[in-house]
Amino acid sequence: MEPGSRQAEDGEGEGGSPRLALDGFSGPLEHLLALARAQQIDLTQISLAMLLDQLAAALQHAGRGTPLGQQGDWVVMAAWLLLLRSQLLLPADTPAQLAASVEADRLRMRLGALRDAQALADWLGRRPQLGQEVFARGQPELLGTAFESAHQVDVIEFLWASLALFDDDPAPDTASVYRPLLTDRHAVAAARERILLLLAAAPDGAPLDRLLPAPPETAETAPRRALRRRAAWASTLIAGLELAKQGDVVLQQEGDFQTIQVSASGSQARSSAA
Repeated sequence: MEPGSRQAEDGEGEGGSPRLALDGFSGPLEHLLALARAQQIDLTQISLAMLLDQLAAALQHAGRGTPLGQQGDWVVMAAWLLLLRSQLLLPADTPAQLAASVEADRLRMRLGALRDAQALADWLGRRPQLGQEVFARGQPELLGTAFESAHQVDVIEFLWASLALFDDDPAPDTASVYRPLLTDRHAVAAARERILLLLAAAPDGAPLDRLLPAPPETAETAPRRALRRRAAWASTLIAGLELAKQGDVVLQQEGDFQTIQVSASGSQARSSAA
Protein backbone atom coordinates (compact mmCIF):
# COMPACT_ATOMS: atom_id res chain seq x y z
CA MET A 1 0.00 0.00 0.00
CA GLU A 2 1.26 3.46 -0.82
CA PRO A 3 2.17 5.81 2.02
CA GLY A 4 -0.51 8.23 0.93
CA SER A 5 -3.21 5.58 1.06
CA ARG A 6 -2.09 4.56 4.56
CA GLN A 7 -2.44 8.15 5.71
CA ALA A 8 -5.85 8.38 4.08
CA GLU A 9 -6.87 5.24 5.93
CA ASP A 10 -5.56 6.54 9.25
CA GLY A 11 -7.61 9.74 9.12
CA GLU A 12 -8.92 12.58 7.08
CA GLY A 13 -7.22 15.88 6.55
CA GLU A 14 -8.51 19.41 6.89
CA GLY A 15 -12.09 19.96 5.79
CA GLY A 16 -12.77 16.21 5.77
CA SER A 17 -10.67 15.52 2.65
CA PRO A 18 -8.08 12.66 2.54
CA ARG A 19 -4.38 13.31 3.08
CA LEU A 20 -2.03 12.81 0.14
CA ALA A 21 1.69 12.14 0.00
CA LEU A 22 2.95 13.20 -3.44
CA ASP A 23 6.21 14.42 -4.91
CA GLY A 24 6.33 18.10 -3.97
CA PHE A 25 3.24 18.06 -1.75
CA SER A 26 2.04 16.40 1.43
CA GLY A 27 -1.26 17.35 2.99
CA PRO A 28 -5.05 17.29 2.50
CA LEU A 29 -6.59 17.16 -0.96
CA GLU A 30 -8.57 20.31 -0.25
CA HIS A 31 -5.35 22.23 0.57
CA LEU A 32 -3.75 21.04 -2.69
CA LEU A 33 -6.73 22.29 -4.69
CA ALA A 34 -6.60 25.69 -2.93
CA LEU A 35 -2.88 26.05 -3.74
CA ALA A 36 -3.50 25.08 -7.36
CA ARG A 37 -6.26 27.64 -7.77
CA ALA A 38 -4.05 30.35 -6.27
CA GLN A 39 -1.19 29.24 -8.58
CA GLN A 40 1.06 28.71 -5.56
CA ILE A 41 2.17 25.22 -6.54
CA ASP A 42 3.59 23.76 -9.73
CA LEU A 43 1.07 21.17 -10.89
CA THR A 44 3.48 19.90 -13.52
CA GLN A 45 5.50 18.35 -10.71
CA ILE A 46 2.45 16.50 -9.31
CA SER A 47 1.99 12.92 -10.46
CA LEU A 48 -1.62 12.52 -11.46
CA ALA A 49 -1.33 8.73 -11.36
CA MET A 50 -0.25 8.79 -7.71
CA LEU A 51 -3.00 11.28 -6.88
CA LEU A 52 -5.70 9.09 -8.40
CA ASP A 53 -4.32 5.94 -6.79
CA GLN A 54 -4.30 7.50 -3.33
CA LEU A 55 -7.80 8.94 -3.86
CA ALA A 56 -9.10 5.53 -4.92
CA ALA A 57 -7.52 3.96 -1.84
CA ALA A 58 -9.10 6.64 0.37
CA LEU A 59 -12.53 5.99 -1.15
CA GLN A 60 -12.09 2.24 -0.76
CA HIS A 61 -11.14 2.44 2.92
CA ALA A 62 -13.68 5.17 3.83
CA GLY A 63 -15.82 3.94 6.66
CA ARG A 64 -19.56 4.14 7.01
CA GLY A 65 -19.16 7.32 8.98
CA THR A 66 -18.08 9.15 5.82
CA PRO A 67 -21.22 10.44 4.03
CA LEU A 68 -21.62 9.66 0.35
CA GLY A 69 -21.85 13.38 -0.42
CA GLN A 70 -18.45 13.98 1.19
CA GLN A 71 -16.91 11.23 -0.92
CA GLY A 72 -18.44 12.89 -3.97
CA ASP A 73 -16.70 16.12 -2.97
CA TRP A 74 -13.37 14.29 -3.03
CA VAL A 75 -14.02 13.18 -6.59
CA VAL A 76 -15.01 16.72 -7.59
CA MET A 77 -11.76 18.09 -6.07
CA ALA A 78 -9.73 15.56 -8.04
CA ALA A 79 -11.60 16.51 -11.21
CA TRP A 80 -10.72 20.15 -10.59
CA LEU A 81 -7.04 19.25 -10.26
CA LEU A 82 -7.19 17.28 -13.50
CA LEU A 83 -8.83 20.23 -15.25
CA LEU A 84 -6.21 22.68 -13.98
CA ARG A 85 -3.44 20.25 -14.90
CA SER A 86 -4.83 19.84 -18.43
CA GLN A 87 -4.98 23.60 -18.93
CA LEU A 88 -1.21 23.77 -18.43
CA LEU A 89 -0.74 21.47 -21.42
CA LEU A 90 -2.51 23.87 -23.78
CA PRO A 91 -0.78 26.87 -25.38
CA ALA A 92 -1.75 30.25 -23.99
CA ASP A 93 -4.17 32.56 -25.84
CA THR A 94 -5.47 29.93 -28.23
CA PRO A 95 -9.12 29.18 -29.11
CA ALA A 96 -8.81 25.91 -27.22
CA GLN A 97 -7.52 27.75 -24.15
CA LEU A 98 -10.41 30.21 -24.30
CA ALA A 99 -12.91 27.39 -24.75
CA ALA A 100 -11.36 25.60 -21.80
CA SER A 101 -11.74 28.75 -19.67
CA VAL A 102 -15.39 29.09 -20.63
CA GLU A 103 -15.98 25.42 -19.86
CA ALA A 104 -14.20 25.83 -16.54
CA ASP A 105 -16.41 28.79 -15.62
CA ARG A 106 -19.52 26.85 -16.52
CA LEU A 107 -18.31 23.88 -14.52
CA ARG A 108 -17.60 26.18 -11.58
CA MET A 109 -21.19 27.43 -11.66
CA ARG A 110 -22.55 23.90 -11.83
CA LEU A 111 -20.36 22.87 -8.93
CA GLY A 112 -21.59 25.84 -6.91
CA ALA A 113 -25.18 24.83 -7.61
CA LEU A 114 -24.32 21.25 -6.67
CA ARG A 115 -22.82 22.43 -3.38
CA ASP A 116 -25.97 24.43 -2.60
CA ALA A 117 -28.13 21.41 -3.38
CA GLN A 118 -25.98 19.22 -1.13
CA ALA A 119 -26.26 21.75 1.68
CA LEU A 120 -30.03 21.81 1.28
CA ALA A 121 -30.16 18.00 1.26
CA ASP A 122 -28.07 17.86 4.44
CA TRP A 123 -30.38 20.40 6.10
CA LEU A 124 -33.43 18.37 5.15
CA GLY A 125 -31.76 15.19 6.35
CA ARG A 126 -31.10 16.69 9.78
CA ARG A 127 -34.73 17.73 10.28
CA PRO A 128 -37.05 15.44 12.24
CA GLN A 129 -38.69 12.91 9.93
CA LEU A 130 -42.43 12.21 10.17
CA GLY A 131 -42.97 8.66 11.34
CA GLN A 132 -39.44 8.33 12.76
CA GLU A 133 -38.55 11.16 15.13
CA VAL A 134 -42.02 12.76 15.22
CA PHE A 135 -45.46 11.25 14.73
CA ALA A 136 -48.79 12.57 13.52
CA ARG A 137 -51.34 13.60 16.11
CA GLY A 138 -54.16 11.10 16.59
CA GLN A 139 -57.78 11.57 17.58
CA PRO A 140 -58.25 13.52 20.82
CA GLU A 141 -59.28 11.59 23.87
CA LEU A 142 -62.85 12.04 25.04
CA LEU A 143 -61.97 11.62 28.69
CA GLY A 144 -62.52 14.84 30.62
CA THR A 145 -64.22 16.59 27.69
CA ALA A 146 -67.59 18.14 28.47
CA PHE A 147 -70.08 18.71 25.65
CA GLU A 148 -72.85 20.27 27.80
CA SER A 149 -73.28 24.00 28.27
CA ALA A 150 -72.06 25.44 31.52
CA HIS A 151 -75.33 27.29 32.25
CA GLN A 152 -78.68 25.50 32.57
CA VAL A 153 -81.75 27.61 31.75
CA ASP A 154 -85.20 26.77 33.05
CA VAL A 155 -87.58 27.57 30.20
CA ILE A 156 -90.62 28.05 32.49
CA GLU A 157 -88.77 30.46 34.77
CA PHE A 158 -87.47 32.35 31.74
CA LEU A 159 -91.02 32.82 30.39
CA TRP A 160 -92.34 34.01 33.75
CA ALA A 161 -89.47 36.49 34.02
CA SER A 162 -90.23 37.78 30.52
CA LEU A 163 -93.91 38.27 31.35
CA ALA A 164 -93.00 40.11 34.56
CA LEU A 165 -91.40 42.86 32.49
CA PHE A 166 -94.83 43.87 31.16
CA ASP A 167 -96.58 44.06 34.54
CA ASP A 168 -95.74 47.73 35.15
CA ASP A 169 -96.01 48.84 31.50
CA PRO A 170 -99.26 50.20 30.06
CA ALA A 171 -101.20 48.03 27.67
CA PRO A 172 -99.93 48.22 24.10
CA ASP A 173 -101.92 50.27 21.60
CA THR A 174 -103.78 47.84 19.36
CA ALA A 175 -106.19 50.37 17.83
CA SER A 176 -103.86 51.56 15.10
CA VAL A 177 -102.89 48.83 12.68
CA TYR A 178 -99.82 49.20 10.58
CA ARG A 179 -100.49 49.17 6.88
CA PRO A 180 -97.67 49.20 4.35
CA LEU A 181 -97.44 52.05 1.89
CA LEU A 182 -99.16 51.05 -1.33
CA THR A 183 -97.55 52.19 -4.55
CA ASP A 184 -99.71 52.37 -7.64
CA ARG A 185 -97.66 50.64 -10.29
CA HIS A 186 -98.23 50.89 -14.03
CA ALA A 187 -99.98 47.82 -15.43
CA VAL A 188 -98.84 46.11 -18.63
CA ALA A 189 -102.41 45.93 -19.99
CA ALA A 190 -102.77 49.70 -19.70
CA ALA A 191 -99.39 50.14 -21.40
CA ARG A 192 -100.54 47.97 -24.37
CA GLU A 193 -103.63 50.09 -24.89
CA ARG A 194 -101.60 53.30 -24.58
CA ILE A 195 -99.03 52.13 -27.17
CA LEU A 196 -101.68 51.17 -29.73
CA LEU A 197 -103.57 54.43 -29.18
CA LEU A 198 -100.48 56.62 -29.57
CA LEU A 199 -99.23 54.73 -32.62
CA ALA A 200 -102.58 55.22 -34.33
CA ALA A 201 -101.90 58.97 -34.23
CA ALA A 202 -98.25 58.56 -35.31
CA PRO A 203 -98.04 56.61 -38.61
CA ASP A 204 -94.23 56.92 -38.74
CA GLY A 205 -93.83 55.51 -35.25
CA ALA A 206 -92.33 57.03 -32.15
CA PRO A 207 -89.49 56.39 -29.70
CA LEU A 208 -90.30 54.23 -26.75
CA ASP A 209 -89.77 57.07 -24.26
CA ARG A 210 -92.66 59.01 -25.90
CA LEU A 211 -94.99 56.11 -25.18
CA LEU A 212 -94.52 56.35 -21.43
CA PRO A 213 -97.45 57.42 -19.26
CA ALA A 214 -97.70 61.04 -18.20
CA PRO A 215 -96.31 61.83 -14.74
CA PRO A 216 -98.87 62.52 -12.00
CA GLU A 217 -99.93 66.06 -11.31
CA THR A 218 -99.38 65.76 -7.57
CA ALA A 219 -95.94 66.49 -6.14
CA GLU A 220 -93.90 63.47 -5.14
CA THR A 221 -90.65 62.87 -3.36
CA ALA A 222 -87.55 62.05 -5.39
CA PRO A 223 -87.40 58.34 -4.40
CA ARG A 224 -91.10 57.84 -5.13
CA ARG A 225 -90.78 59.67 -8.46
CA ALA A 226 -87.80 57.51 -9.47
CA LEU A 227 -89.68 54.34 -8.51
CA ARG A 228 -92.73 55.38 -10.55
CA ARG A 229 -90.55 56.13 -13.60
CA ARG A 230 -88.81 52.75 -13.43
CA ALA A 231 -92.22 51.05 -13.22
CA ALA A 232 -93.42 53.03 -16.25
CA TRP A 233 -90.37 52.01 -18.30
CA ALA A 234 -90.70 48.35 -17.29
CA SER A 235 -94.41 48.06 -18.10
CA THR A 236 -94.05 49.92 -21.41
CA LEU A 237 -91.10 47.78 -22.54
CA ILE A 238 -92.87 44.53 -21.63
CA ALA A 239 -96.03 45.67 -23.43
CA GLY A 240 -93.97 46.57 -26.52
CA LEU A 241 -92.28 43.16 -26.54
CA GLU A 242 -95.64 41.38 -26.27
CA LEU A 243 -97.10 43.45 -29.12
CA ALA A 244 -94.01 42.76 -31.26
CA LYS A 245 -94.32 39.03 -30.55
CA GLN A 246 -97.97 39.15 -31.67
CA GLY A 247 -97.06 41.09 -34.82
CA ASP A 248 -98.90 44.27 -33.91
CA VAL A 249 -95.83 46.54 -33.70
CA VAL A 250 -92.22 46.56 -34.92
CA LEU A 251 -89.30 47.36 -32.58
CA GLN A 252 -86.06 48.69 -34.06
CA GLN A 253 -82.77 49.59 -32.32
CA GLU A 254 -79.66 50.67 -34.20
CA GLY A 255 -77.17 49.60 -31.53
CA ASP A 256 -76.63 48.72 -27.91
CA PHE A 257 -78.17 51.19 -25.45
CA GLN A 258 -79.65 53.17 -28.34
CA THR A 259 -83.20 54.53 -28.60
CA ILE A 260 -85.86 51.90 -29.33
CA GLN A 261 -88.13 52.97 -32.21
CA VAL A 262 -91.68 51.60 -32.11
CA SER A 263 -93.89 51.57 -35.20
CA ALA A 264 -97.12 49.87 -36.13
CA SER A 265 -96.93 46.82 -38.36
CA GLY A 266 -98.55 46.79 -41.80
CA SER A 267 -101.68 44.92 -40.76
CA GLN A 268 -102.14 47.06 -37.64
CA ALA A 269 -101.73 50.24 -39.67
CA ARG A 270 -104.34 49.12 -42.22
CA SER A 271 -106.80 48.15 -39.51
CA SER A 272 -106.31 51.54 -37.82
CA ALA A 273 -106.87 53.38 -41.11
CA ALA A 274 -110.06 51.43 -41.80
